[in-house]
Amino acid sequence: MTRVAAFDCGTNSLRLLVADVDPGAGSLTEVEREMRIVRLGQGVDRTGQFAPEALERTLAVTAEYATRCRELGVERLRFVATSATRDASNRAEFIDGVRELLGVEPEVVPGSEEAQLSFEGATFELLADAVPGPFLVVDIGGGSTELVRGETGVEAALSVDVGCVRLTERHLHTDPPTSTEVEAARADVRAALDRVAEVVALPGIRTVVGLAGSVTTVTAEVLGLNRYDPERIHRAKMPVDAVREACDRLLHQTREQRAARPYLHPGRVDVIGAGALVWREVIDRVVAESGVTHVQASERDILDGIAFSLA
Repeated sequence: MTRVAAFDCGTNSLRLLVADVDPGAGSLTEVEREMRIVRLGQGVDRTGQFAPEALERTLAVTAEYATRCRELGVERLRFVATSATRDASNRAEFIDGVRELLGVEPEVVPGSEEAQLSFEGATFELLADAVPGPFLVVDIGGGSTELVRGETGVEAALSVDVGCVRLTERHLHTDPPTSTEVEAARADVRAALDRVAEVVALPGIRTVVGLAGSVTTVTAEVLGLNRYDPERIHRAKMPVDAVREACDRLLHQTREQRAARPYLHPGRVDVIGAGALVWREVIDRVVAESGVTHVQASERDILDGIAFSLA
């Protein structure tokens, strides 16, 4: 048994998983899981670089996580950075800061490896429970969305630049968004899904698993939760029509209406509309291609994949 720490630094959030992993048994026992909204990707789509205040926020949380890892006796750790860091021209400043705080080199992984880690994290429980494949794992982040097809392993994957932060900054400027803004965002996502379909076959999918904050927030809306409850959200299986309706509600609400949702993290209020739009478009495409009637959410994701990779 090895105590490991997995860091996932995306466009919107910085997350930490401390877990005890037994590679022989293929088991992962969660010790602590944390998430902070740092918005590292603030303005990256427009400027091509990290804003100074975004770097300051992210490194401050990294320092807090480093202290917690020492307190918990972590033996190995891995820091994975994704979409925003791939795009930023001043990423060396960020990488140097993380290295100084943690003593390891942060890895700016390509979309293909991000997809592999997400798939492994999302499916290890499903495979153990004989849930039928092929699986489509959908990871909606702040800067990008990954779609991964596979059964016992990854068969095909593609990362496209349509995440909730990026789409909000590109298109959804009005509160609530106008029909013109929504249609422009939809066109962006549909063009991205056309590219996905050239690489990732969607016919024949039997189980669709959505990951990350946009999907879990929509799931909380479907379930009508009065607080964010990861145990109820994890592996919740929902009819596609109920999910579509929840996506549409969140997209068209004002920010004040979203902020009143008791389960919604304050750091997601301004971007959940775009995340819901992406999830709705993915579901529509997969339903048309494979006829699935339900989708499910997972609290197991790239963090769990990173943790397994350490063992």
